[in-house]
Amino acid sequence: MNKNKKEPVNQKPWKKKVYEIIFESDTFYGKIFDEILLVMILISIAVVMLESIADVRAVYGTHLNRAEWFFTLAFSVEYILRIISAPKPKDYIFSFLGVVDFLAIIPTYIAVVLPEAQPFIVIRGIRLLRIYRILKLYRFIRAGHLLLLALRNSMRKILIFMMFILILVIMLGSIMYVVEDADNGFYSIPLSIYWAVITLTTVGYGDIVPVTDLGKFIATFIMLLGYSIIAIPTGIVSVEISRSVGDRYHKKKFCRYCDEAFHEPEANFCKTCGARIE
Repeated sequence: MNKNKKEPVNQKPWKKKVYEIIFESDTFYGKIFDEILLVMILISIAVVMLESIADVRAVYGTHLNRAEWFFTLAFSVEYILRIISAPKPKDYIFSFLGVVDFLAIIPTYIAVVLPEAQPFIVIRGIRLLRIYRILKLYRFIRAGHLLLLALRNSMRKILIFMMFILILVIMLGSIMYVVEDADNGFYSIPLSIYWAVITLTTVGYGDIVPVTDLGKFIATFIMLLGYSIIAIPTGIVSVEISRSVGDRYHKKKFCRYCDEAFHEPEANFCKTCGARIE
């Protein structure tokens, strides 16, 4: 037996086969399964969207409802098979993808009792994240993990920065409330703060605009300040990314099947998909 091959241990042959097809995308049948699954997800979302159109629902409502139940039952079978074939079912059930898989099927059953829950079926769109297993987008998935790690490490600095921005917009909004009066649209300090926020972020909806020369001068200053401020959080995150690259790729364990990287050093199984890791 090849010791380098990662596969579920203590599994019956049929469970190993099911695991191979459902969890592994390196095999022929695994790729076919993932491709069919993605197509079904897309079609099921399209069905829900079409059902939200009154004219379409009036003509094809029955067919759309049958199609939705077909997809729900198919996804239910897939979810059960994933639980049965996973080396550690609990790890899969409470993992991110496990929870999403559950949320993908439960709304239809809830809709039997509570019809207003039906639109939440579009949460299946999150499952399209599985496409990286087919296209081998490991580089992008690892970059995503790296970005999350950098955001986590820089959270304190970002919160301090946001506090500074909050103080800044309160001050600028209060100044504009004094400079411009109610006749120019600045009826209150909260409304003036709202104007300061959309101006500082360079959005500029145009629903409130300064009229006086001093107000226009302050608005110009705020807009220029906004361009300068945008670069600050980018720099904070970039520094944290550069600091964490070494630890990220030398101290973390990666799962070859789902590319989850946030594992403890002593972990033997992937906390996302349940596959064995080194």
